[in-house]
Amino acid sequence: MSRRILSIIKISRPLNLVIVYLSVLVAGFICSKDNAMPFQIFIAAASASFIAAAGYIINDYFDIKIDEINRRDRPLVSGLLSKKSAVIYYIFFSLAGLLFAAVINYTAFIVAGLTVMLLLLYSYKIKAITLLGNLSIAVLTGLTFIYGGISVNNVSFAVIPALFALLINFIREVVKDMEDIDGDTKNGIETFPSKFGFSYAKNFIVLVTVLLILFTCYPYIFRLYNIEYFIIVMSIVNPILVYFLISIYKNDSAANLNKLSFILKLDMIFGLSAIFLGK
Repeated sequence: MSRRILSIIKISRPLNLVIVYLSVLVAGFICSKDNAMPFQIFIAAASASFIAAAGYIINDYFDIKIDEINRRDRPLVSGLLSKKSAVIYYIFFSLAGLLFAAVINYTAFIVAGLTVMLLLLYSYKIKAITLLGNLSIAVLTGLTFIYGGISVNNVSFAVIPALFALLINFIREVVKDMEDIDGDTKNGIETFPSKFGFSYAKNFIVLVTVLLILFTCYPYIFRLYNIEYFIIVMSIVNPILVYFLISIYKNDSAANLNKLSFILKLDMIFGLSAIFLGK
């Protein structure tokens, strides 16, 4: 039993699920009247987390051959979890996410259903299409914030954090492609780094990261967020992004790329804190 629980936890990417859960909570909070936390926000956060877990599972299911080269510690590759069990958990988490979405409202259910389908299509086909796969995941990550707004019937204040999430996850997806280039190339998957090389990939990352840094100033300049937001962004979030750019140019080894991917993930949490405290 403990082995099975460990396999479910590992394949579900717990830190990623925490970020998904918090993203929906923050979006629901800033979009609700008087910054309240009605119960449906927590239902939406659970729904999004279940669907995200299902997405990670089906992605690993289709990525077994790639992970045999790039990530041999993954549950399906290591034998910690069988393919049959993975499919069962995928169906269970997808249905759980849809069930929770149905409790919220009709729009949430439709968005959840479309997300489940897109995650399946991404894992099966879209991820092999240069940049489109990266953009798909980035858009779905941004949609997490919109989903939080949908739970309280107001998405207007969720747009800016959704764009932040889209940009930083687009960057992270390209970094992950750089890290996984060996396995992707051997399995015929043509990612941006494998097609154009690390040099062009780095330049592309710089372009998007600079755009993100400039965009983080927008909410404070136009008085959408207050000083707490600006302090956290300028003292933590953006310095981490600058460090990320310097580090990726100095060292593009797989080990460092893996570290930088994790750092970007942590930076998302700091960004969530800035939005939550600064709204």
